[in-house]
Amino acid sequence: MSPRPLNASRVTTLLCDADGTLFPSEEPAYAASADVTNRFLAELGAERPYSPTELQAMTNGKNFRAAAQELARGYGRELAAGDLDAWVVQEKDVVTAHLREVLHPDPDVRDPLVALAGRFTLAAVTSSAATRLDACLEVTDLAKLFDPERRFSAEDSLEVPTSKPDPAVYAFAGTALGVTPDDAVAIEDSINGALSAVAAGFPTIGTVQFVAEADRAARTAALREAGAVAVVASWTEIADLLGG
Repeated sequence: MSPRPLNASRVTTLLCDADGTLFPSEEPAYAASADVTNRFLAELGAERPYSPTELQAMTNGKNFRAAAQELARGYGRELAAGDLDAWVVQEKDVVTAHLREVLHPDPDVRDPLVALAGRFTLAAVTSSAATRLDACLEVTDLAKLFDPERRFSAEDSLEVPTSKPDPAVYAFAGTALGVTPDDAVAIEDSINGALSAVAAGFPTIGTVQFVAEADRAARTAALREAGAVAVVASWTEIADLLGG
C-alpha cells in the first residue's frame, strides 16, 4: 500500500503507539516475558529455550496472545481458548510488574509531548493489554496526557482480541475518536505497528528514538518500506515535523 501523505496543517490527533514509542519498554518486557514464553514453548515441544533477544526478533510488535498463537502454529498446534487465556494473563502480570520497576519519567519524551498536547489530542494505540499500558503511562508520568477514554488496546478494547499488524485497533480508535486519516497521524516504532496503522489508512511517522544506534539504519529503512511517510529520532523531531 502506498503511504498516505501527511498534511500537517490538518492534523488534530496523534495516535501514539506505546511500547518502544512512548517509553523504552520492549527490551525489559521481553526480558521479563522470556521465562513464561520459554515454559510455554517447552510445552509445545521446543528443544531449547530462547533468549529475550531471539524472542523479540521473532515477535516484535505483536502482543503475547498473537505471538503465542503464531508459535503454536509453528509446532502444528492450535491452542484452546482457555489455555491461551491462562498464558496471556500469566505473561501480562509478570511483565507489568517488571515494567513498573524499571520504567521512569523521561524528559526527552514528556517535554515534547506536553507541548504537543497543547495543540493536538493525544491517544495511545497499542497491542499490549490495557493494564500494562496504564501501568507504563503511570510510572513514566504520561498518564495525565492520555485520558483513559483515549487509550486503545488490541488485547482489551476490541470485541475479539487481536494484535498489530492487524489494523483493527487503529480502525477502532479512529471510530471511537471520530477522526479520519485526514486529521490524524500515527506514531510507530515497529514494523508490525507501522503496517497496522498504514493498513488502517493513517499517515504514519516512524520513530527510532529507543532503537539501538547500530540498528537504526535498518529499522529506518524497514519503517519506510512498511509505509511510514517519515522516520525521526526523537519526539522533538516529531513536534518539529508537525509544525511545533
